[in-house]
Amino acid sequence: MGKKGKERARERREQRLQEISHLRTVPYSPHERWWSKETVAVVTGANRGIGYEIARQLAVHGLHVVLTSRDFDRALGATTNLQAEGLSVQPCQLDITDAGSVMSFASWIQLEHGGIDVLVNNAGVNFNRGADNSVEFAEIVIKTNYYGTKRMIETMLPLMRPSSFGARIVNVSSRLGRANGRRNKISDPTLRENLMKDETLSEELLDEMLTNFLSQVNYGAWQNGGWPQMYTDYSLSKLALNVYTRLTARRLAERLGTHRVYINCFCPGWVKTQMTNWEGNMSTEEGADTGVWMALLPVENISSGSFYAERREIDF
Repeated sequence: MGKKGKERARERREQRLQEISHLRTVPYSPHERWWSKETVAVVTGANRGIGYEIARQLAVHGLHVVLTSRDFDRALGATTNLQAEGLSVQPCQLDITDAGSVMSFASWIQLEHGGIDVLVNNAGVNFNRGADNSVEFAEIVIKTNYYGTKRMIETMLPLMRPSSFGARIVNVSSRLGRANGRRNKISDPTLRENLMKDETLSEELLDEMLTNFLSQVNYGAWQNGGWPQMYTDYSLSKLALNVYTRLTARRLAERLGTHRVYINCFCPGWVKTQMTNWEGNMSTEEGADTGVWMALLPVENISSGSFYAERREIDF
């Protein structure tokens, strides 16, 4: 893409963001508002950044939000700020990498609320900045971003309350995890094809891919493994999450009965947060927008197993 092409693309994107900014000011109609003050939304890793803003926007729309953080004091501080705005927000400690913590949280949710209606999996880590591409913390990144989120989904699915509108799971992901991205993709065409085809897609395939990568990291051979070249560990963790979202959507669609659960993922963009060292080009309000929009979509407009950015579906 030449200089003029990049300028046109930038202009189109800026125009799209302006449109979305306007849409955020348009109130939902009574027909569109399927939720009430009794609707319970859980947002993980919500003491700051995108998670905090997602929690805030959901609460502004009238949902009751359970705001979680690994550190209870930070969850309490964030909740206190939102409660000062008159919002219905409740703090809870939760570490998605700790099976005991997740089980304790699920038990508390059952006792406190009887279940939930919306789960936003925002908790995640990335230890690289700028042009860095270290894999020093690769195991932690994958343990958190993929396996921790997967643990949350599997544990909370039985607690998602049935309704005519369907429960919703929103996974905060990244375009860096696209299997067929133009500049940051897995170079092995067979692996890419197997990840994209329903008939070959499986959790075992994901486990094998991540195990191979971590093994190469341990042996110092990962740079020649054909993995994404930008934020490699983070990109692979989000690729696994994206693929797992599709796989879970397919399983949920096969359920009998009316207990519908919709699961999707989205890329918030390059947002000015601590994770990006405040170097992003979007505000947290802009970054949170698509996730909130997905969580609140009217049932006639919602899909499952899709990937979104800036309120539009994009390719995996």
